[in-house]
Amino acid sequence: MEGWRQKNRPECLEKRFEFESYEKTRDFLDVLGAFCERVNRFPDISFGKTYANITIRPSDDNEKEEISKVDHEFATQLDSLIQ
Repeated sequence: MEGWRQKNRPECLEKRFEFESYEKTRDFLDVLGAFCERVNRFPDISFGKTYANITIRPSDDNEKEEISKVDHEFATQLDSLIQ
């Protein structure tokens, strides 16, 4: 989970992914989109020419609305999308 920051208000995990070119950013966003569809979990995404900011909020099944092990595992899965 290198590079992820946990914030408390509101509870979330955030990371900025940086890329060499617009093409690589688009490739990442395409892979990210397909992965999120497959697992049915959708982080907040903002992006520019050579970066993508990802924000993970507590999973929908988390009654306390706190970042949990499931959220950290999702972040680790997103890290693995970078090839």
